[in-house]
Amino acid sequence: MGEPTQSNTDPQPGSGQLDRRGLLFILSSPSGAGKTTLSQMLLKRDSEIKLSVSVTTRPPRPGEVDGVHYHFVSDEKFDAMVAEDDFYEWAHVFDHRYGTPKGLIRTGLKDGQDFLFDIDWQGTQQLYQKDQQDVVSVFILPPSLDELRRRLEARAQDSNDVIDSRMDRARAEISHWAEYDYVVINDDVDQCFERVCEVLDAERMRRTRQTGLIPFVRELMGG
Repeated sequence: MGEPTQSNTDPQPGSGQLDRRGLLFILSSPSGAGKTTLSQMLLKRDSEIKLSVSVTTRPPRPGEVDGVHYHFVSDEKFDAMVAEDDFYEWAHVFDHRYGTPKGLIRTGLKDGQDFLFDIDWQGTQQLYQKDQQDVVSVFILPPSLDELRRRLEARAQDSNDVIDSRMDRARAEISHWAEYDYVVINDDVDQCFERVCEVLDAERMRRTRQTGLIPFVRELMGG
């Protein structure tokens, strides 16, 4: 399916270019179900979407770069940002806090920029409440809980106690599946990725996001 592209000039009939409003594209899943892998695949394939970099109070992991993977801040700085209403949303996750800074997101949306969010159901709810018209949410399900545990164990990064905790949290997160716009089962990562791309393509084509349609049709009818 073709994607509308942003134009800085008035659209011309036959040009195939229409201005559109950007969207906030959310991928959520329990830990180990694949949202991070899918996010990386999407960013590599699609140049019209960029990752929303979250603020977090957790320490950097090996290889993570401040400002690229996350904005790493102290608890005091995070508290100040909450007090100043600098977040679209924020939440506690495994004893640390994560938040989405407003920054240039709202301006970017008006210019047709899409933003990718790798957040949980709590963050999704908050983002939806603050910017309902721009949010598109996708929940990724594992094919089974046994498979989810196998994937977590295959990482060889966590103790059994931590994996047990992640499995408990996974069950709680899965219970919120019905709050999302779309639900996709990640049995095969390539097939799952194609379904995610189909959702993004279709949402970009929504009439309500095509801000260039009105001037386009006026010009079309006038001609």
